[in-house]
Amino acid sequence: MQVLKFGGSSVADATRMSRVLDIVLAAAEKDRVILVSSAVSGCTDALIALGEERDPAAKAQRIGVLRDRHRAIARRLFTGAERREMLAELDGLFEELAAAEPAACVTFGELFSTRILARKIACEDISALWLDSRRLVLAPGGKVDEAQTYANIRSAVEAAPDVRVFVAPGFIASDGEGRVTTLGRGGSDYSAALFAAGARAASLEIWTDVPGMMTANPKVVPAAVTIPDISYQAALSLAENGAKVLYAPTVKPAMEAGIAFSIRNTFDPRHPGTLVSGRPAVKEGEWMGVTSLTHADRGESVVCLVGEGIPNRAAAGLRICAALAEAGIQPLGEVSGAGDCFFIRVRPTIERAAVCAIHREFFESRAVTVIPVFIAGYGAVGHELVRLVGLSADRIAARRGRSIRIVGLSDSRRYAVDLRGIGPDAAGKRLEAGENAAGGAFIDAVLSCAPRGAVFVDCTDDHHLHGRYAELFRGGLSIVTSNRRSLALPYVQYAALKAEARENGAFFRYDTTVGNALPILESIASDANCSDGIESIEAVVSCTLNYIITGYDGVRRDSFATLLRRAQDEGLTESDPRTDLGGRDVLRKLLILSREAGVPLEAEDVEIVPMLGPEFFDCPLEEFYRRLAAYEPQFIAREDELDAAGQRQRFVASLRRDPSARLGYRAEIKMQRVGPESPFYWISGTENVTVVRSEYSAPLVIKGAGEGVRLAATGIIKDILM
Repeated sequence: MQVLKFGGSSVADATRMSRVLDIVLAAAEKDRVILVSSAVSGCTDALIALGEERDPAAKAQRIGVLRDRHRAIARRLFTGAERREMLAELDGLFEELAAAEPAACVTFGELFSTRILARKIACEDISALWLDSRRLVLAPGGKVDEAQTYANIRSAVEAAPDVRVFVAPGFIASDGEGRVTTLGRGGSDYSAALFAAGARAASLEIWTDVPGMMTANPKVVPAAVTIPDISYQAALSLAENGAKVLYAPTVKPAMEAGIAFSIRNTFDPRHPGTLVSGRPAVKEGEWMGVTSLTHADRGESVVCLVGEGIPNRAAAGLRICAALAEAGIQPLGEVSGAGDCFFIRVRPTIERAAVCAIHREFFESRAVTVIPVFIAGYGAVGHELVRLVGLSADRIAARRGRSIRIVGLSDSRRYAVDLRGIGPDAAGKRLEAGENAAGGAFIDAVLSCAPRGAVFVDCTDDHHLHGRYAELFRGGLSIVTSNRRSLALPYVQYAALKAEARENGAFFRYDTTVGNALPILESIASDANCSDGIESIEAVVSCTLNYIITGYDGVRRDSFATLLRRAQDEGLTESDPRTDLGGRDVLRKLLILSREAGVPLEAEDVEIVPMLGPEFFDCPLEEFYRRLAAYEPQFIAREDELDAAGQRQRFVASLRRDPSARLGYRAEIKMQRVGPESPFYWISGTENVTVVRSEYSAPLVIKGAGEGVRLAATGIIKDILM
């Protein structure tokens, strides 16, 4: 047995009744059906007005309007003798209405609609029987006698085993003395649940004019969506607190009988709607819906947020308060309730705004801000950046409310610009088919089309690209760079770039230039910009030298020259590794560190002691490697000496406060011996360590991987989104 209930909007006219009949007859092919129907839309209100009417002429006129409406439906649905029989049956019912007591007038609407439906089904050669709910559903004292009602329904169904479709009026019942009564406004849903429980139906479907229960009233919140499935208790909570799509008493009979019921849309029968059942408790919590009720007598409205399996009421309460505060709404007290229901009292004038604010917080994806990004450099870091942008797009949008859209891409030869976006999967092909990038053409193209809020990312090692940063700032772009050469400039140029960014309302971020994705620069800048002045910075930040020095162990492992060649082959060094050995790369990083600390250091202020003598730097590269191999005995002797002393050597860049120095700080880069008490002693591979000492705080030690294209790309994404 199946029970299908249809609301007033579903049977409002002949066309809609025909649609209902299509649904019912399709269901009847699978199993027997009990069809429960409301009055046609507007009829109940008209009958209430009729019962209150005291003027006989006006009453007759009201009856005439209702009779004409129902006769018009019958004329559309029936022909010939069937039409005459239907019209005669309706005329008889309207005569009863004219003679009825005022209080009984409201009970006739469902009689009209179901008589039409029952006769039409019979005309389709389907065995049909109209059931009189006034005789079956008993509600003495206004409360349904469920035991007797179920027994009556079961007897009526069992007495007609050959009937395929039963048709019953919703909403109406009889009291303990046989007088007709009602189950309350919306009671047809309740009637359907009673029939389902009484007939021990396998399913119950409530057909209405919306696609199921929704996360909010769609007339209040256009972004509301259908709740696919919900527990009996959560559905009851929403219904009791303002969700009009479901009459609250409906839930109890279905829940007690263990009948899952669905709420469907008559006008979109393919939509699955909402399934209400004894669904198992969710593991991590789900939000079901938000609704509200106005209490005019108290001068307030109560907004209700309903969830299932919510693990932390306190956290949810804070989110509610934050959402209201963001919308400028002051609630009339604290968040209350118990279990998975949360109640918020507000003034009636802002009830809708409060519902919208809470729905936005708990059910809507925040508006995602699209950040257009132009990327210069499609080497290892640029390629990984493009890949990660595609891979993490959904997560970034969900967590940060932002989306990175790659709109331009360039390597040293070609470039591509497309403001609609360049998909990560197609980036390589788009670049191959792109425009000639010679003569700064990519920057020209960026400046000609960059939208507001765009970001230019420099992933290159270009020596000259920084020369156009000022143009980009003036063009309204912000800049993120991993190119140390763009910052290791004379201080006046560095300061001019920072000022240009500020004056044009842009940001200039370069955290990956030192320590890759480690938070070194932001930590130093934080100390420098507060009252805790920096006393010293010591940093081991050369990935190349760290890789070689920590991997070298004298005669027990590869030679120094072998390790250096391997580092060069793996891309850890500059094209000429002597740039690293001579401290030039570390110099750039020390300049950046110092300037973030507020010290306007210049390259000539730094004393550099290379780890090798000048004879290694004034010869061709292959000659350099031959000399390096010949120097291996000295490396071995030094390693043995360090082992005997329990020490290790590290190439350390340092900035220390010194009142006698030109800038009040002394800077140097040189090899130092360190013992186990130093954090530098324990590093390995390409790890970096920076130690920052300030006037009042304990030393800050920042340690982690200083190399890796994925880390670099991740750091750039962080700078873009910061």
